Amino acid sequence: MNIALIGASGFIGSALRQEALSRGHQVTALVTQPQKLAAQARLQVVKADVTDTAALTAQLKGHDAVLSAFSGHAQADTLGYYLRGFQSIVAAVKAAGVPRLLVVGGAGSLEVAAGVQLLDTPQFPEAYKPTAEGARQALGLLRQEASLDWTLLSPSALIAPGERTGQFRLGTDQLLTNAQGESRISVEDYAVAMLDELEKPAHSRRRFTVGY
Repeated sequence: MNIALIGASGFIGSALRQEALSRGHQVTALVTQPQKLAAQARLQVVKADVTDTAALTAQLKGHDAVLSAFSGHAQADTLGYYLRGFQSIVAAVKAAGVPRLLVVGGAGSLEVAAGVQLLDTPQFPEAYKPTAEGARQALGLLRQEASLDWTLLSPSALIAPGERTGQFRLGTDQLLTNAQGESRISVEDYAVAMLDELEKPAHSRRRFTVGY
């Protein structure tokens, strides 16, 4: 497939980039700092500003799918910047006529009990709240889309570098935990789950989650 990957040099975006390339896909890496990425077979690196909807639309045209690992955590107004950027991405995907949008979501909007989301629990770290709230609102915006074919993948509560095992569980709106009560996934296995969904769609117009 010909994939446009927004945020391809970030923490999760880098794992998605490598997983997509390892599967033989053509990847257009849309990043703010192209110099961060070295030349690689089947990889085209393009400087992009997600808040420039018209320019982004032109860059997305002709792709089979868009993977968005966009994040606003480096900005002073994390929540505001993320939402502006995310709305621009959705508008550009639709205007460019790209068939699918797959989005890196957050764990904060997953339920830990009936009607209780992780983000709303007392133990949720204050530093991560703006990013988590942005991801939660992004999911709400996607659920209001009438025609866009979207999928959002929420990680477990802890996503960190680790192994690519290919062995994990999938869920829907509830936080996944293991027998020890831990909620975790390696960034490598998160990328596997996302690319599996891209290649064999099973969660069209839905959110799902991945964990051990």
